[in-house]
Amino acid sequence: MQKIPAVQDMSLSLLSALTEKMKWHQARQGLLAENVANAETPGYRGRDLKSYGFEEHMRSLSSARIETVTTQTTHFRVQAADADGFGPRAASGFEVTPEGNAVSLEDEMMKVTANQLDYQTITAIYQRSVKILKTALGRQA
Repeated sequence: MQKIPAVQDMSLSLLSALTEKMKWHQARQGLLAENVANAETPGYRGRDLKSYGFEEHMRSLSSARIETVTTQTTHFRVQAADADGFGPRAASGFEVTPEGNAVSLEDEMMKVTANQLDYQTITAIYQRSVKILKTALGRQA
């Protein structure tokens, strides 16, 4: 049986990216919970994480560079953002109470729900990817 290193590396890189995305969602859930818990704390400013990008993660793992190009003038041009890791950052609050608190419970709960749904999606993709790899190796789960 001949091994295909590029496919193996890409599969492992994909699983690594999915794992990092799940960690990102877990860290974000913690920050969003802090925001909700401090919704009435005077002077508290909500925090959030910088968006996680698969492109940056895959680029850091791979020596091959994959870029998008526009083939027609009507296509959107996609440019990757600078990767500086993920960590807490101040969230922009549009509503500020007289006490100086900038946390909107409605906005935070919408973020929590979206984060949970995204986490569930990523875990489902991860589970299916592992199942596909097991099937390819001849080990049915």
